Amino acid sequence: MHRETDWSVRPGRAEDVEAVAELRAVVMRDDLMRLGRYDEHRVRQRLRDGFSPAHTSVVEVGGGFAGSVTMRPYENGEGLYLEHFYLAPAAQGRGLGTAVLRGLLAQADTEGLPVRLIVLQGSAARRLYEREGFTVESEDPVDVLMVRGAAAAPGSRRPAAGR
Repeated sequence: MHRETDWSVRPGRAEDVEAVAELRAVVMRDDLMRLGRYDEHRVRQRLRDGFSPAHTSVVEVGGGFAGSVTMRPYENGEGLYLEHFYLAPAAQGRGLGTAVLRGLLAQADTEGLPVRLIVLQGSAARRLYEREGFTVESEDPVDVLMVRGAAAAPGSRRPAAGR
């Protein structure tokens, strides 16, 4: 597998909303179609309605837009919620998603916070999350709620998932 090396992450800006909404529509289309939930307008509008530039990071490859991820605090402040993690198809399969996710999880571990996310049933992304220590908390026919607890102590090693 070719590893992506020419990438960076920058803070999100309000003007990123349409690029992220369009990317969401592209990368979620197949899974939403399979689940009978794809709606051309709704897939973009849901992103627009909840877009938070202050909690969003934009992934760039070679200086160009390649993805996004949002990490916002739980309403009760006792953890983080990872959402809107999308990479353009051309940027997938090169280890970039793993690298970005590990950076976010390291930050959460430093703060001693658990991370939750929702992944669609049958999504290939679930394997990435499981490799990084997420486990299923609950699920329904469409969504799988996953959680990864905070690291036990700064500097401690997390056990590898699936071993």
